[in-house]
Amino acid sequence: DVQLQASGGGLVQAGGSLRLSCVASGVTFDDYIIGWFRQAPGKGREGITCSDSTGSTYYADSVKNRFTISKDNAKLTVYLQMNSLKPEDTAVYFCAAGTGICDPDGMDYWGKGTQVTVSS
Repeated sequence: DVQLQASGGGLVQAGGSLRLSCVASGVTFDDYIIGWFRQAPGKGREGITCSDSTGSTYYADSVKNRFTISKDNAKLTVYLQMNSLKPEDTAVYFCAAGTGICDPDGMDYWGKGTQVTVSS
């Protein structure tokens, strides 16, 4: 079965950093887009960054120049380095994989989310 397990969330002050990790099984990064999504309280799920098998990346405007996605293909692990965190970044963060676009509707497999809380 496909499994995507995100971890690394926590409480951080504004301006701080966190690195999220997502360990995948049952999928390969050669065949799927892998990305990070988030859902803030009362909001819909939002795509924030994705990476495809060629290494091409997408970042939502809200996180450009602050967040970086990276992958370790051998370990089937994807990372999200989050710097200069803002309270607006507070959300549950999800790792997902799919064959569509970097959008919640384009993802086929979802991991359990990890909570990121940024205090002012």
